[in-house]
Formats: sequence, structure tokens, C-alpha cells
Amino acid sequence: MTFNPTTSRQAYPSPAPSPPSGTMLDPAAGGRFIAVLASSRAVVEGELTEVTIVIDQETGKITSIFHSVLPASDFPPGTPYTDHSPHIILPGLVDAHVHLNEPGRTEWEGFYTGTRAAAFGGVTTVIDMPLNAIPPTTTVAGLREKVQAAQGKCWVDVGFYGGIIPGNANDLRPLVEEGVRGFKGFLIDSGVPEFPAVSSTDIALAMAALADEPTTLMFHAEMIPPIAASVGDDVQWSLPPLAPIGPLNEYATFLASRPSSFETYAIAEILSLAHVAPNLPLHIVHLSAIEAIPLLQEAITLGVKITAETTFHYLSLAAESVKNGDTRHKCCPPIRTKSNQDGLWEELMQSNGCIKTVISDHSPCTPNLKLLPSTISGTKDVGLSDGQNKPDIGDFFSAWGGVSSVGLGLSILWTEGQRRGISVEDVVRWCCKNTAKQVGLEGKKGDLAVGYDGDVAVFDDEGLFEVGEEAMLFRNKCSPYQGMTLKGVVKETWVRGQKVWERNGRGFGKEGPIGRLLLEKRR
Repeated sequence: MTFNPTTSRQAYPSPAPSPPSGTMLDPAAGGRFIAVLASSRAVVEGELTEVTIVIDQETGKITSIFHSVLPASDFPPGTPYTDHSPHIILPGLVDAHVHLNEPGRTEWEGFYTGTRAAAFGGVTTVIDMPLNAIPPTTTVAGLREKVQAAQGKCWVDVGFYGGIIPGNANDLRPLVEEGVRGFKGFLIDSGVPEFPAVSSTDIALAMAALADEPTTLMFHAEMIPPIAASVGDDVQWSLPPLAPIGPLNEYATFLASRPSSFETYAIAEILSLAHVAPNLPLHIVHLSAIEAIPLLQEAITLGVKITAETTFHYLSLAAESVKNGDTRHKCCPPIRTKSNQDGLWEELMQSNGCIKTVISDHSPCTPNLKLLPSTISGTKDVGLSDGQNKPDIGDFFSAWGGVSSVGLGLSILWTEGQRRGISVEDVVRWCCKNTAKQVGLEGKKGDLAVGYDGDVAVFDDEGLFEVGEEAMLFRNKCSPYQGMTLKGVVKETWVRGQKVWERNGRGFGKEGPIGRLLLEKRR
């Protein structure tokens, strides 16, 4: 056969890296560098099929796809070619909710460590949340400072969200022009002072400012109802409740302090304002409470443009299994009961459900802020610093809230999903195609198709591994998944036609971080 890959316009402003040493030129393509990946199983445009994929390593784009496994002899001599059968070739995952915390809180996480962890797990694009870095991404100046901090540190491609806070409505359109992928605001205290919660007035102003912009407005949807049985913490940092229902190191006490009504009340408030910008896509981040699902379903039926995401931890961890003091499980909204988890899965698996995406919400901190007791298995060197008060050990109300899992999500989802009958096509829809669409990257990422970025994860769906320190490549090795055995192993990760991770070979490439910053304006 004669092989003639097409050329494509470079999508991003950063210059392409030099092709890796040893990559051969294809004379039939005018001397361009190519790589070829094949497998008896791949998810291509949503379907499981045989495949041979040709990637132009100069543009980073997929130039040809064949729905069969072609032999290496069909390509020019010396072409890098691997038949990964029987492992599955997937589109690289798009994790649309990650806190990388740089600049300002790099002891919690950073671009280098966070994106390296992502690559380990087949994630080829992460979208960084606007808070926990200092300054937050609430102004163009804040965004530019973050972009500067990210230069040369990213192993995968990185996009950015902007934030909505009181008083920054006039900063939102300039942030759209600078390339943010969407906006997030809190209806409850965020836990960091530089990112305060928004009122209904602030939300209406943000909606009006963004009404005709190509973006998505997202919300951390918790809000204390005017009359609530809960007297628990209304922030992630707080004093113990005035009238606790039980010991502060028992998860049931914490769970009762943030009931489902916090989520339903906040979502009702958001929906009451949707008329301000009827064409603006709205999105609920990390939906936890199944009681909110009917509200969202009804709004969608009435024509409101709203979707929701849920997280790997809500789909795999349950309140009944959290041990006393194991604050690695603390997050907000909280991990709820097993029956609630079943309801999230039920909605996720509906073709017309309101939950469209699954993300990590990787929200790390330094281990001492988790206040873990030494009795928790696998917590060596992650407990209190010498200067902290021992009475707070294992206190769910004083510990920082957030689950660390970036790079583990594919395996977490696959492990739990095997008990629920999911397919690999489902995973691609939730974690690749729909997350790319959520952030305006459809047509470029989230699928394997001609003209898309050559972002690939090679997945061994039968492989097993234990989550030890070598699997937690994020900065601080403190995660509720530590010690668990997960099913599904990422063998290789490719970003725009460049192999950045190989599990049983070279590890991370000697070329170093090649990720790009996704700063083109959404269309």
C-alpha cells in the first residue's frame, strides 16, 4: 500500500518539540516524522475496534486511522511501530477538575508533580482549578502569573479555569479572551480566604457578563439552608460544631454536618437564576447527593443548559467503610453512603442522565494538614508535625478537605465499574469525550480521529497493581486509595505523538516535560 498522511495546522501557539531521537522520516510524507500504534482493541469514535493509528510527530496530529491491524511492513523502513494487542488503545483522558496549586501552595502540589502523576494514569490533559494557588485565577494578572509558573513543567497539556468571586464580574470577559476554559464559583466558603463565596447577586452579575461568551459557568454547589438541622462546619477549616452529634473523629459525625440539603438548596438557587443567561452552559462540579438529581433532570427537561460531573471517589468509596480518624477521606461535599453511591452510578449509566463526566477533583495538601493518627495503616510520615496539638488527631472538622487521586482515576473507575457492568466505551465517554466537550476541546482531544491530537493511553484492562508510593506520583503520598489493589494498568501514555510514560520500560521520557498550555480562546 502507499501511505500518504495528511498534514494539519498546528492548533496551539507553543512551538512543537523536536522529535525524539531514533524516530525515522517517512519519505512518502515529504520527510515528516511519524509514529504508528496498532492494536486488536481500541476505542475509536466511541466504538471498540481493531486499529492502526498514524501520528505526525511534527504537528502532533493523528493523520490516518485504519480499522485493522496493519503490519509494520506497510510503513517506511525504520518507522516507530508498536502492535499493543491485546491491550486497549484509548484516547488520552481529559481530567477536567484538578487543583495543581502553583504558584503559592507548591508544597501541596505543583505543575511538575501533578502532571507527571496524570501521565502515569493515562491522563493527557488536565484543567487546573482557579483556587488554592496564590493568586487565584480571578483576574488576567492572576492567570498570567500561573501561566508563567507553569512554563516548562508540564508533562501533559494543561488548561485553566477562571474563578468568580465577589466583585470580579468585570474581569470575566478578559479572562475568556485570555483562553480560560470555563469559570467556577463557590456558594459556600471555599476554605481559602483569597477565594470567597459568591452571593446570588454575584452569580447574576457573572451570568450577565458571560451570557454571550463561549464558556461554561460552574459551581461548587453547597449552601447552608436558612433553617438546617446541621450545626457542622460550613467551611473546610472550622472549629468543631457547637453541638456535635458524636465524636469528631467519627466519619458519621462529619457526614451529618454536611447533609444532602446543602447541595439541593444550592442547586435550586443556581437554577432560579438560570433565566439571566439562558444560553450560557451551567455545570455542577463534584455532585455527591442523589437527592439533587431530580432537580437537575427537571431543569434539563425545561430547557436549562445544565450538566453535572461526579468524582472517582464518590463512585468508589462509601461512608460505611471510612475508619475513625481516617481523614484522607474528608472532602466537600462528603463521600456519602453506599446506597447514595449506587444512585450516582445509576444516573451516570443513563444515556440521557444529567451526570455526563467523571473527574478526579484532585485536591491535595501537605500530609500534616490531614491530622492523621498513627493507627491508620499506610500513614507513615503523614501525620502531625511536632508543633500541632495532639487533641486534633483524626478530627474530621479540623483536617483539610480534599482527596488525592490524579493519575489513579482510570484504574479506580475500571475496578469499581467491573462490578457494575461498565464497558471501556463508557469510560471513554465519561472521561475523554464528554470532559473534552465540557472544556471546549472537542474536535481536538477526547477521541481518536483524524485531525485530533495524538493523545493516547495504552491500557491493560486485566492488569493489577497495589497503590503504593510508586503509584502515587503526586507530591504528597497521602490518599485513601493507598494500599488498595486496583484493576487496569496504563502501559504507555502519549501526548501529541510523543511517548511521555512507559510502565515497564524507560519510565518517563528523557525529553522531559513536553506538555503545552492550552490558551487559545474557546469557540
